Amino acid sequence: MSIDTSNIRAQFPILERKIYGRPLVYLDNAASSQVPNRVVEAISTAYTHAKANVHRGNHLLSQEATDAMELGRIAAARLINAPSREEIIFTRGTTEALNLVATTVGETLNEGDEVIVSAMEHHSNIVPWHLLSRRKDIVIKVIPVLTNGSLDLEAYADMLSHRTRIVSVCHASNVLGTINPVKQMAKMAHGVGALFCVDGAQSAPHSVVDVQDIDCDFFAFSAHKVYGPTGIGVLYGRRAILEQLPPYQGGGEMIGHVHWNDITWADIPFKFEAGTPDYIGAAAMASAVEFVEEVGMNNIAAHEHQLAEYARQQMASIPGTRFFGNAPERCGVISFLIGHAHHYDTGMLLDKMGIAVRTGHHCAQPLMDTLGVEGTVRASFAIYNTAEEVDTFVAALRRIAPLLDQ
Repeated sequence: MSIDTSNIRAQFPILERKIYGRPLVYLDNAASSQVPNRVVEAISTAYTHAKANVHRGNHLLSQEATDAMELGRIAAARLINAPSREEIIFTRGTTEALNLVATTVGETLNEGDEVIVSAMEHHSNIVPWHLLSRRKDIVIKVIPVLTNGSLDLEAYADMLSHRTRIVSVCHASNVLGTINPVKQMAKMAHGVGALFCVDGAQSAPHSVVDVQDIDCDFFAFSAHKVYGPTGIGVLYGRRAILEQLPPYQGGGEMIGHVHWNDITWADIPFKFEAGTPDYIGAAAMASAVEFVEEVGMNNIAAHEHQLAEYARQQMASIPGTRFFGNAPERCGVISFLIGHAHHYDTGMLLDKMGIAVRTGHHCAQPLMDTLGVEGTVRASFAIYNTAEEVDTFVAALRRIAPLLDQ
């Protein structure tokens, strides 16, 4: 299937904006993608035609809202090939999903138990485990990153032990673009009886994900990176594990029966969805998934990979350009610096030329320490980006590089 980029772009009205009088070139998709018209329309329709609390009313509006929300759950399950919609838990995003895992699995851990993460993790897959270590005195082990940006799998193998309880790693790095061999890593973790959790924030929007093929126990992602709304995300959990874990929060929706002397929990997934859920966000997520399915995730992945490789080739000819992340398998993320210029200065000048990139440590300060830098400039691609936009981006870098080197 050939990509009709003009037709795709027409579905994203924000791409018609001008920034400081220049056409917007949006290259901050690893942070958050833009949304097509259908997602905005789904939100508007939900608010104006079927706004009512879900799962609790027998009137028509409540039933319609419930149906819309559950269609979102079914769509999320399709996106990652989850075995059933009951294994899809709605959260506020990847961060809350990973906190849910750390908190509930953490209740089952004891002093001296080990958790393994990698040196390329986002803070959302670091901080929750550190908070747990303060409560439980567990041991956190960190898989090193090799010089090309790949994980050191030999070191990982050596770390696994009979005390390892869970391994939690990103599928793709939001800084390096490295795509990690999570299927192989899951098999290794299961070999010592450990659980395996995947931060899929950077893989779910950009590549085919099959949680059954990976054989992971948990998989987390955010809708706002998959052409969907903000404020809602997904945690997939293996049914047998979810049924054994304690609830994450208490309140309405997640209970079976409440009495002063006894409380029982609802079945999954509602056991982990206390309070009124973002059912409008869930309904809009369904529209975002439908957009992805129409375009085809394989087509999205191929298009973004082609753009990223083209950009890297052009950028390499700019004097002083340094790339961070050269692993053989990468997604559409490019982290770089121009000479010794501060990343913020590069991003600010690009912004004045209508080009949106991300600067800073990208919520991955331990990785920045490993790389020996304070931060980087990051360009990241989506299905609506074009080769012409890459040319505009590279031409802007060529223009500002001499200024940055002064």
